[in-house]
Amino acid sequence: MNAFQQYFFDLAQEYPKWNFIFFYDPVQADRVLSGLWMTVKLSVVCVILSVLIGLIGAWLQGAKSQLLRSFVQGYIQFFRNTPPLIQLLFFYFALGQFTPTYSPDGWLEVPIISNVGWAIISLSFFAGAFNVEIFRAGIEAIPESTQEAAEALGMSRSQNFVYVVLPLAFRVSLPALNNNLVNLVKTTTQALAIAVPELLYQMVSIYNDYSTAQNACMVILFIVYILLVGVLVLAMNSWERATRIPGYGH
Repeated sequence: MNAFQQYFFDLAQEYPKWNFIFFYDPVQADRVLSGLWMTVKLSVVCVILSVLIGLIGAWLQGAKSQLLRSFVQGYIQFFRNTPPLIQLLFFYFALGQFTPTYSPDGWLEVPIISNVGWAIISLSFFAGAFNVEIFRAGIEAIPESTQEAAEALGMSRSQNFVYVVLPLAFRVSLPALNNNLVNLVKTTTQALAIAVPELLYQMVSIYNDYSTAQNACMVILFIVYILLVGVLVLAMNSWERATRIPGYGH
């Protein structure tokens, strides 16, 4: 052991309720690091997909087709008015039963969408429903005269949306989007319910194996999520300041 590991080993001997076993046991350290990496990947992928879903949904809300508008509205109401944990369980246990499988060894049947895949799908759609409304509000904040000027220049509806409305609406939406994405990162802990090996899952597994590590696991969890959310908030705030246009969103 090096000095760092020896310190926490001695601490565990002297104060058994504060057993930071992952700081001196390489096996437990690997479990924590793999859980942290899974949490980061889950958060990043869900953030990106939820923003894309929000943009597409906001655009479809302005479609000429009543069927498309009704579909988007139904999607929003479904995901906004049911708990994310219930959605996660529904996707994994209900829809997962209809997922095609493949057999890598000729015996075991493996679903083509894993528990991680279902967590990404469920959480992305959950946050995306809120993002649709966030971007819709941002679009409605753009003056009609701005959009009419773009149309007068010969832009199609798609060009108007991509080159004029979206850049301005995105700036207006950033503060609310910031809050929703922070909430999404925190909600990724619910992937524990379908055994996604993210950080909370690994920490629970560690203190189930070593009951004296429970306090230490909860402290590290608290600190890690403060740091993760802090990094996201700083990045979003920096982005908001960099893209600020006087008169839009302030």
